[in-house]
Amino acid sequence: MNSSGIGIAITGCGSATPTQIMTNDDLTHLVDTSDEWIHARTGISRRHLASSEIGLAELSAQAAAEAIKRAQLTPSEIDLIILATSTPDDLFGSAAKVQSLLGASNAVAFDLTAACSGFVFALVTAAQFIRTGVYQRVVVIGADILSRWVDWSDRSTCVLFGDGAGAVVCQGTSDHDNLLSFELYSDGEQHDCLNLSYQGQKKSLKDNLTISQGTYEPITMNGRDVYRFAVAKVPEVIEKALFRANLNADDLDWLILHQANQRILDAVAQRLKIPSEKVISNLGEYGNTSAASIPLAFDEAVREGKIKTGDVIATSGFGAGLTWGAAIFVWGI
Repeated sequence: MNSSGIGIAITGCGSATPTQIMTNDDLTHLVDTSDEWIHARTGISRRHLASSEIGLAELSAQAAAEAIKRAQLTPSEIDLIILATSTPDDLFGSAAKVQSLLGASNAVAFDLTAACSGFVFALVTAAQFIRTGVYQRVVVIGADILSRWVDWSDRSTCVLFGDGAGAVVCQGTSDHDNLLSFELYSDGEQHDCLNLSYQGQKKSLKDNLTISQGTYEPITMNGRDVYRFAVAKVPEVIEKALFRANLNADDLDWLILHQANQRILDAVAQRLKIPSEKVISNLGEYGNTSAASIPLAFDEAVREGKIKTGDVIATSGFGAGLTWGAAIFVWGI
């Protein structure tokens, strides 16, 4: 329990994914690849892609509504909505639209961007508002529609990404604290490893006054460097979070990593000596859904009855920025 006497319970979860499916075989019609090549290198078989009719806010609201219902709350009881995303419908942000779609008229809402680490960063941010007594009921959403920004002729990236949203409800408690610990890090020196960059051209408005106007270019990634970064930093950050929580890997019931690549999941679990049966993986079905991947995998495992109330979970996000972080929490009240 922290010094304020206010703790956190994660009391609800939900998720939403588009109905459109892109299989590995489908991708062979776009780029020179094969199901065997993709699956062997990534563990991915399918990914869900948002149609032109569905937006990031709609997916986010669906996931959040499910989480609120599971927490036995109503939208009007929510105090704060944090939307972790790198792909908002509007560059000014989509959280307020989510608030409107939910009917959460009493909630403050804002976007948070930390790429594939976004959900973990948002969860920790929510915890600070709760622990200081400012807000009592917070919805944390991780959602991305990366299909908007993929170069579908680039074999190295188009096979990786899918779309989706996941959400949890965090509530203040007075007798325990289920967010046991966390660690967050950033390293801008490695920023160029993974980018969705703005590219502009000079535009002259008058003599000696030029501006830049343009748009964002498709995702680029140095896959080898990202892999090395993840397998080095993720076990380390989880070990630090476990130390802060006065736990060791044997105390964990489940490990939920950002669903980037099955080889990363396997390497991290091996280094931490966590058996494969304790590692949650659903990237075979959804691919890399960025900020959505952890809450999506968490919700699916809860609905399948794998994760039960009282289970101790370690989670870690890692990605562009570069950013990475870990949180140790207990599911349920």
